[in-house]
Amino acid sequence: MINILHVTYDMRIGGTEMVIKNIIEGSDSNRFCMSIFCIEDTLGPWGVDLQSKGIEVNSYSRKPGFDWGLIRRLREVIAMQNIHIVHCHQYSPWVYGAIASSLLGVKVIFTEHGRFYPDSTNFKRRLVNPLILKLTDAVTAISNATRLALNEFEFIKLDKVKVIYNGIAPLKSSPMLSRKLKKSLGITEGEQVIGTISRFDPIKNHKMLLSAFHLLLQKNERVKLLIVGDGEERANIESIIRTLGLENKVILTGYQKNPTEFLSLMNIFLLPSLSEGTSMTLLEAMSLGKPCVVTDAGGNSEIVIDDETGKVTSNDVAQEFAQAISTLLDSPLLMAKMSKNASLKFAKSFRESVMNKRYSDLYEELIC
Repeated sequence: MINILHVTYDMRIGGTEMVIKNIIEGSDSNRFCMSIFCIEDTLGPWGVDLQSKGIEVNSYSRKPGFDWGLIRRLREVIAMQNIHIVHCHQYSPWVYGAIASSLLGVKVIFTEHGRFYPDSTNFKRRLVNPLILKLTDAVTAISNATRLALNEFEFIKLDKVKVIYNGIAPLKSSPMLSRKLKKSLGITEGEQVIGTISRFDPIKNHKMLLSAFHLLLQKNERVKLLIVGDGEERANIESIIRTLGLENKVILTGYQKNPTEFLSLMNIFLLPSLSEGTSMTLLEAMSLGKPCVVTDAGGNSEIVIDDETGKVTSNDVAQEFAQAISTLLDSPLLMAKMSKNASLKFAKSFRESVMNKRYSDLYEELIC
């Protein structure tokens, strides 16, 4: 039995947390015993859910500055649980996890799940990272774009970083529920639906999306934009909608705990982000066979193959984004082809079983 401790910020609902949850729930309990350590005090709903299923989840309220108390607590947990591998998710958990693991005879993995936009580094990391790397046995990134960023901004050699793409369980939608939802949202049978699902954050670039939609309507009036989510940018998004006169064409649903049926309504899924790692919602859209139009940001172009499973456009160019959407809407045959290709690409590369096998192989490789 290999004992693995996942070190992360918390287990609130998000992409990194979904990866950890999928790894734990998809692992072979006869080969691996997994637990979680959150360096922030808030467990989050997924942490509570995993606890209810018998997974040990510890948390610690990290103090400002560098917290040596957190190092001591992590070392206690590693020793108490007889941990063999400490799998650190994101930068700060990596620093704490690697230092805490030193001289305890355990292996350390660092997984980078995404980068800030615009990306940057500092002199301190140039000094610290080589030392932390000496305490680390493997580094993984969720996309090649993230791998390149680790090299440029964290000074980690490319040949030291392995790409393991995120994986999820395919979504299942209900045609009956989708029809009811479509009717409740006031979408008529003759209207096509394009949309996105994300938190309302500047990095998700709803501003460009709305500009592109405004341009699209000049060519095609039989389309509605469905935006699922909420967040700090809501007031700005609503203001742009009013300024562009889109009140009758844009549907804001607010936050949806389970947005599957909203996603199933979309003829095309849109991802206009300024920066992405491996978007879980993009994978969900592909699992439902949705053609996707995305910006060439982060790992987007590694997931969506341009002109095969969707369209990849330049980052933050509304005219190009609008044209890509228009091209798909005007060609049902092209949309059908991309829908089939998206489903095939998802099954081959982005199912949770594919991701879990790659991490399981890595765990065993480090121990054997």
